[in-house]
Formats: sequence, structure tokens, C-alpha cells
Amino acid sequence: MTQLFTADLPARARWLGRTTRALLPTRADWTVAKPRDVTAGVMVGLVALPLALGFGVSSGLGARAGLITAIVAGVLAGVFGGSRVQVSGPTGAMTVVLVPIAAQFGRDGVLVVGLLAGAILIGLGYAGIGRYIHYVPVPVVEGFTLGIAAIIALQQVPMALGVSAHADKAVVLAFDAVRAWAENPVLTAPLMTALCVAVILVVTRTRPIIPAALVVVVVATAANRLLDLGAATIGHIPAGLPAPRLPTSAWHQLDQLLLPAVVVAALAALESLLSATVADAMSVGDHHNPDRELFGQGLANLATPLFGGIPATAAIARTAVNVRAGASSRLATVLHAVLLLVVVLAASSWVGRIPLAALAGVLIATAIQMVRVSSVIALLHATRGDAVVLVVTAAATVVLDLVTAVLIGLVIAGFFALRQTAGTARLDEVPLVAPGADHSTEEASLLDEHIVAYRIDGPLFFAAAHDFLLQLAAVGDVRVVILRLSRVTTLDATGASVLADIIKRLENRGTTVLLSGVRDEHARTLRRLGAYDRLAHERHAFATTPEAIAHARLHASRSRHSPTGSPPSGP
Repeated sequence: MTQLFTADLPARARWLGRTTRALLPTRADWTVAKPRDVTAGVMVGLVALPLALGFGVSSGLGARAGLITAIVAGVLAGVFGGSRVQVSGPTGAMTVVLVPIAAQFGRDGVLVVGLLAGAILIGLGYAGIGRYIHYVPVPVVEGFTLGIAAIIALQQVPMALGVSAHADKAVVLAFDAVRAWAENPVLTAPLMTALCVAVILVVTRTRPIIPAALVVVVVATAANRLLDLGAATIGHIPAGLPAPRLPTSAWHQLDQLLLPAVVVAALAALESLLSATVADAMSVGDHHNPDRELFGQGLANLATPLFGGIPATAAIARTAVNVRAGASSRLATVLHAVLLLVVVLAASSWVGRIPLAALAGVLIATAIQMVRVSSVIALLHATRGDAVVLVVTAAATVVLDLVTAVLIGLVIAGFFALRQTAGTARLDEVPLVAPGADHSTEEASLLDEHIVAYRIDGPLFFAAAHDFLLQLAAVGDVRVVILRLSRVTTLDATGASVLADIIKRLENRGTTVLLSGVRDEHARTLRRLGAYDRLAHERHAFATTPEAIAHARLHASRSRHSPTGSPPSGP
């Protein structure tokens, strides 16, 4: 065994080398850089600043953690990721997952989860898992997004009302915040939040080139400072990036942190690959590398916790801004992170004065903009299955957790897909006499009364096999049944077993069963599961239907002249 393993080492090393080279950056990543990439990088940086602050606060690790995440992950995922225009950093979906982790395990627990998730993502990149994102149905994605938007909005209710509340579930958190505010209502924070939301939505719709979120944050901060409104602020933010360090206090809880790490990695993979797909659709001639994207996100999540940041993923909204601003290379993504670094180094004292109510308004507006109303309405009216998947996924996202919601959505979508696929399978009785052919009355009568041919079209698998059993088991007084299987597209073990049962039932009633047109791959399945053993004779499987018809006529003729009227034994 040791010798076998040792003999495989050169092959393993070559595979590892080829895979690593395929995941690393190339010179071509930077040759397409244009002056517009500089403009796009600045624009994305202005948009990302308030979002990074807000998501950092919402995660429970503070505004500085959000900025660090946007800087470190923005550079590493931008350089090593699979999309040239994708922007990474803290996101609302990730914040939703991190809140209960931070509450249970503290800051170091979140950092350890980030490190573990980064390692998992790198492993997924090497394993080539990225391409499977295409199998996630649109209703699952839209329901997932709708649920995340609802959670993000609910999580901002305490900051929007200017009160303190703590709970694992967003719905409970919002309810507790409203109840606390009702005991001592103060209008400053909710009015500021409502005004910020309204201005962002209006400006984004009418003047999309203006970084509306940054503008309202600046105005709200100045108003809070000049008018002494008394709104709570972010507080002191140390200047500069902290020295890298490994979190130490949470490693003894590693067994409890593994599952949250898997959830974080799954979410990072799902959101990043979906964002990259959206970026491909928005940009001309761009096509991301899904495995490299997972690798880049893994490196980003390995490095970010070392500086005190939170787990990161690609951000669809910031990526969209980057593409619309004309980005064509990774330069724009790196410049956006550099701009945020300048803010941390030179303007951290100003950032600390931003009112929490203004950040709540930014995040609530972001949550509203995440929901594509036209797409949701279209899915609700498309099919019943699409509507059910959308609603259930969204509800499960709010009530349970994101990964569980996606799994539930996939199971339900799979059920409706199987049901629809099973509905395409058909069992048709087909004529044995070709239209216009010259046959005697006796022969036509013989064919009409004693021989029946059925053609099975489409998949014969577990979701459709039962219906075939019911239909064929009800075949009446006939001597020979020909089953034409040339158009069977799929045959699984259940379908083969049901077919064997059908043959057995018909043969026991004195009806001879002939098979025609069985494909080679299906013949192997039928033979292994005993379908051929149920035939009266091993030669009752024919390559073509005309051969089966000729043999069926012979059987019918023998049966007609038999004293008992039953078909004789033998071929």
C-alpha cells in the first residue's frame, strides 16, 4: 500500500502544480487596464465606504472591522479572484450569518470562523466545485435574496430607532427594539433614518452616477455635529491597520466552530459565484473562472481575520457599480481598496462621528434595492412550482438560516423539476399497420384484436414508472404486447424494476411480451434487474420494431389455431 501511494506522488505533484498554476493570476489580467478603471475605482470606493462601515457595525465587530475587510479582501480577492471586475468586502448576507456567531463566540470566534472558511474555500477551488453554481435555480436565488434583504432591514431597526436590543433572530430583534422605543419614544434617530432612505432611493433612481449613500452620510454627520441633534455615532476608530495576529481565545472551541465555518464558506461561495455570473451578464466579453473565484475568496478570508476583519464575499451591488462605471480590469477593484485605506489612515476621526441612524438608513436602502420587484412578480406568476420555491426559500431564510434555506429551496425545486420531467414521459398505443398499406381484412383484424404495441417516450425513472405500471397492467384481452423502447431517454433502477414487474404480470396472464429497440445502455440495466428473465423466451427482445411485429404475428397465428386459444410456449 505504501509503495502504491509513493508511486502516485509524482502524478499528484504534477496535478497539484497544474491546478495551482490555473488558479494563480496571469499577466493578461492587467493588460486590459484603461483610464476608466481609475474613475471606476474611485466611484466604487465612495459607494463602498458607508456600506463597509454599516455592515461592520451590524456584524457586531464594529465599523473598523468592516473597513479592514473591504481593504484586505478587496485587494486579495481582486487580484486572485476569477472575475476581473468583481468587488469583494463585507456584505449584508454575510452579516446575517455572523451576528449569532459573534453573540455566542465573541470576536475571536468570528475570526477563527473566517480562517476556517478561507481554508474550505481554497479546497473547493482546487476540487473544481465552482462550476456547479449553475445548477442553482433562479427562484432559489431570488427567494434567498429576498430573505436576506428582509433580515438586513430588520437588523437595522435598533439603530434606526436609537435604542439597544439584542437577539439572535432578526424578527425578534426588531420587535424588541420597537417595544423599547415605544417606552421612551425619541424622533431624532427614526426621522434621520427615514430621510436617509428616501434621499438614497430618489437620488439613485434619478441620478445614479452620484454616490447617494456617501452624500447622505456626510450631510447627516454634519447636521448631527452642527445642530447637536444628539444622534448616537460610531465612536472612536483607531487610525491605520492593526498588526497581523492570530486569534487565540477561540481555538479551544474549534469543534463548535466547524459548522459555522462551513456555513460561512458555503455562503461566500454561493454569493461570490452568483455575483460573478451577474458581472459576466453586465460586461461584454468577460467570463469568470469559478474555481479561481473560490480560490481568491479563500485567500481573502484567510488574510482578513489576521487584521481583525470579518469574513468577506463578493458584493453584487458594488460589482454592478464597478461595471457601470466602465471598469475593465482588476485595477479598479484594487484602487477602491486603496481609497478606503486612505480613509482609515487619514480620516478615521471623521468616520467615527457618523450617526448610527444614518448608517441604518444606508443599509435599509441597500436592502430595498436588493429586491428586484419585477423579477419577483414574474416568478410568482410563472408557475406554481416557481412561486412555491420563491416564497418558501425567502421565508426559510428569515426564520431559519441562509444555508438551510438554500437547501430547502433546492429540494423543493428538485421535486417540481422531477414532477415536470415525469410529466413529459408518455405511453402511447401505436398502430402496427402503416397508414395506406394494403393488408387483408383478416390480417388487419388479427392485428387489431390480438396484438397491441406501446411506445414509451421520454424518461422512465422513479417519478414516472408507477403511471406506466398502472396503464400497462390494465391491458385487456390481447395475445401479444410489443413494447417499443427506442425513445426511452432515461432508465433508472426503479423504471427497470417496474418494467420487469409489468412483463411478469402480462406473461402470467398468458400475454406474450416482446421488446424492441432497447438501447445498449438500457439493456444492461434491464438485464441486471431481471427484466429479461421475466420474458417467456430469451429471444423476445428485438433490435427493430418490424422484427418484433413479424414475431408477434407468428404468435397470434399460433394462438388462433391452438385448441386452448393460448399462445404456445417457445420462441
